[in-house]
Order: sequence, then C-alpha cells, then structure tokens
Amino acid sequence: MSCFNPFSPKIDNSTSTENILTDQKTVEGLFQNFKYSYTFKDTSIYGQLLAEDFVFSYFDYDLGADVTWDRATDMRTTNGLFINTQDLKLIWNNIVFEEGDSVLVDVTRSFNLTITFNPNDVINFYGFVDMTLTRPSADDKWRIKRWKDLTNP
Repeated sequence: MSCFNPFSPKIDNSTSTENILTDQKTVEGLFQNFKYSYTFKDTSIYGQLLAEDFVFSYFDYDLGADVTWDRATDMRTTNGLFINTQDLKLIWNNIVFEEGDSVLVDVTRSFNLTITFNPNDVINFYGFVDMTLTRPSADDKWRIKRWKDLTNP
C-alpha cells in the first residue's frame, strides 16, 4: 500500500526544453524575463532588464502631470513592491505596436497585473506599457531604456 505525502512530493527528473529564463536576445525573451522577475520577486533579474540610463514615467492623475524617475529610484520602488506583497501575477498580452531595428525598438504591449498584499487586499491592473528597448549590437541582450506606463486609474 502506498500513500501520497503532499509535503514530500516526488522529484521531477524530466528534462524540459523550455527554460524559465532566456538569454534576452529577443524582445519576447526580455518580456519573459520581466515576467519571471515579478513572479519570483527577483530584483537581480529585474535589474538586468534595465539600461544604465533607464527612465520610467507615468501620468499622475492627482497632480495632473507626468512623473519620471531614474534606474536607481525604479530599483528601490520595485524592491519595495516585491518585499511588501504576497504575490504578483503578471500576464503579458499582445504587442500592439513594434517598430525599430536590430539595436533599437519601440514596443507597446498590453498587460494584466494582479498584486496581492494579503487575501483581503488584492488589486488588479489592466494597461499598456510603451517601452524603448536598446542594445549595443544585435548579439547583445535587450535592455529597457524607457518605460512609460499607460495604465489608467
């Protein structure tokens, strides 16, 4: 007779051809790594997505003005989000606009983001990102140079 112990599941020894992280040499690979960083709340992976001269911006409806911040501020803000949430679920939807070349691309993409602070405090966002991705050469990783959040409140 055997039984199932949920606290001691079997080890999966199968080999998967799909890795969680990518080499980030494709636009889709960058977005996959972005999703991974949010899913596992991993600032080391998140930091590898951002160019050194990265700029984040959004429209603050209370102020009636655009707000921008640099890479260091974004890293602190994202780390705070990762630390203060129980769960983050990011779904990248369709790319609605993509234009550029092998070293500079503008991408607009829709997303769904569910932020769970606790079981009684869950926020759902649906919106768009407008990003400029850059890399030194076609053999390098894509990085986010500019990210404008187009989410309405």
